[in-house]
Amino acid sequence: MTEYGDGHGLADGRYEDGNALAGPLREIFAVDVTAAIGRCVGCGLSGPVAELRVYQHAPGMVARCPGCDDVVLRVVRGPAEAWLDLRGTVSLRIPLSE
Repeated sequence: MTEYGDGHGLADGRYEDGNALAGPLREIFAVDVTAAIGRCVGCGLSGPVAELRVYQHAPGMVARCPGCDDVVLRVVRGPAEAWLDLRGTVSLRIPLSE
């Protein structure tokens, strides 16, 4: 598997590295994501993450779309880290408190 930092980025300095995301992502992931509105890649259905159908009988949690039953997200937690797979999600609209 190829890692992001393998030297294939732009050499002319038109971008910053991923550390620029630290502040904005810390803001987003500090909220209750179940209130976020997600959209399924499979059928386009939008709704709160809280309305997904969650199955916990695997090594992690698998959340499926209530419309088409496609996998929308997966969460696996280990003792020292967690994995979040959102490939079944077009987007998440996350309400931020102000």
